[in-house]
Amino acid sequence: MTDGGAWEGNWKARLQERVRGLGFTSLTAFAEARPTASLVALAEELGKDDVAGIQVCMGLLAEAEQRKQLARFERDMLVRELSRCIPNGWPAVLEDPYRFPVAKALSLWIGDIPEARQERARRVMMTLLTNPPPPGWLPQGPDDELLRMLLPDEEA
Repeated sequence: MTDGGAWEGNWKARLQERVRGLGFTSLTAFAEARPTASLVALAEELGKDDVAGIQVCMGLLAEAEQRKQLARFERDMLVRELSRCIPNGWPAVLEDPYRFPVAKALSLWIGDIPEARQERARRVMMTLLTNPPPPGWLPQGPDDELLRMLLPDEEA
């Protein structure tokens, strides 16, 4: 997005219209078909000049809240940030030059999470840093076994 047109008009309706135009029933369904795509890549697919990644994030969060699937949203966002920042997977040793990309992925992910749920996200982050996953680990979607263990679905 280059010209700031993303915030003009009813952007929420525009998102839904674009998603339906691509044959999906929801923004979540659209995003699930592209589980490792960044929010920016999703936004560009929906409208390069008038959709922003933050709008996609906000829309996904709203749908997750409506469906009571916030843990799945958290896992989904973590997959997207890890795929973007460490595309070759978790490093064998968390030293330079790998330290910054991992920190970037985790800090961007925490920024995607609602404030009320950030303490849980911080605990997950600390678990990943102190008890790292296997080298090369890169979840391909929110149903990854390790992610489901770290961020289990809540009881309804």
